[in-house]
Amino acid sequence: MLNIDAKLAANVFEKPDMASTREGFGKGVVEAGKADERVVVLTADLAESTQAHHFQKAFPERFIQVGVAEQNLATVAAGMANYGKIPFFTSYAAFSPGRNWEQIRTTIALNDLHAIVCGMHAGVSVGPDGATHQALEDMALMRAMPKFTVISACDSEEGRKATLAAAKLGKPVYMRFGREKSPIMTTADTPFEIGKIGIFWKGESPQVAIFSTGPLTHNALLAARELEKEGISVVVANVHTLKPLDQEIVTIAKEAGAVVTVEEHQVHGGLGGAIAELLAKEAPTPIEFVGMQDKFGQSGEAKELIEHYEMGASHIAVAAKRAIARKAV
Repeated sequence: MLNIDAKLAANVFEKPDMASTREGFGKGVVEAGKADERVVVLTADLAESTQAHHFQKAFPERFIQVGVAEQNLATVAAGMANYGKIPFFTSYAAFSPGRNWEQIRTTIALNDLHAIVCGMHAGVSVGPDGATHQALEDMALMRAMPKFTVISACDSEEGRKATLAAAKLGKPVYMRFGREKSPIMTTADTPFEIGKIGIFWKGESPQVAIFSTGPLTHNALLAARELEKEGISVVVANVHTLKPLDQEIVTIAKEAGAVVTVEEHQVHGGLGGAIAELLAKEAPTPIEFVGMQDKFGQSGEAKELIEHYEMGASHIAVAAKRAIARKAV
């Protein structure tokens, strides 16, 4: 039933290779810089934490350190984009877009500039850094921003591809990355296209569709495996692009008749909100939301926080059963 690259199939569940999605950005932005000399990288005193130091080493003359000044980070990037550069600017998502949202709105979005906001250390899996640094509202902030494309990679390899794609898009982009090492579910050969979902698991005549974004997609796959053992057929779709959403989501939801969304983010305004809006308009469907339920995070180890806030594989499976039960009413 696993629908992803055969090279990974044997390892995805038992002993997956691990790397953070931010590492994918670090690799991808260097590749983008080699391919296009217009690419520049800016950061706010967080070069190593955001993996921007790889670009700094490769292209020191195209790297800008603005210091702890996130509003300046956005406006300098906007100015460079306005004069033909392709700026990626990096910080923790709690600070960018958390602290400089107005500058992003006024100088980048309003002018429809090709600048890429890279929000790092998103979600509770930041762990011991605690609630102040665990950005859980960033996708909602950027999904509501006119002109912006919003991307949340499922693994390091997809993060690399997304970075390369963002460099070529020609429009404002928000990219969300995690700090914690997470399972690698894709390879260089796995298809990636902005605005197109990927089907990672497909059972026969699915009874429920699980739409997931970011590293929690691995938990969605674990849940699918357990549900299939219980005779419940599942389809798991990796939604790396929250805006624009792929209309294929509507087709899959209609076929399954029940939906679960999975995200390491507030369910309000994130993937859950986006898919609920789409289905309310196109195909009203019973839907359950796995994610942060109107709460802030706290300090702790990444895995224990995921379980504490009910985003583990077992919680996804329970949510799937709830959605199916609602379909039968």
